[in-house]
Amino acid sequence: MAIHIHIDRLLVERNMAVGDFADDVGITPSNVAVLKNGRARAVRFTTLDAMCRVLKCQPGDILSWGDDDTVPTQERGGEVS
Repeated sequence: MAIHIHIDRLLVERNMAVGDFADDVGITPSNVAVLKNGRARAVRFTTLDAMCRVLKCQPGDILSWGDDDTVPTQERGGEVS
């Protein structure tokens, strides 16, 4: 599976700190780190909805798909609630 997470880019574009993002979404900063590092194996729709609301974006702005060859090894693993 080669799902790419673009939270880092979106946070930079919006000049938003990880802690503020986590608080606004309702998840822990460590879960944001799991998402940002590509270690999440699942994301609840309620969490995705909250991330889209906070970032004022579409789910496709946060997630994209590409071939496995395009995803670094460290971007595979973990789960986020």
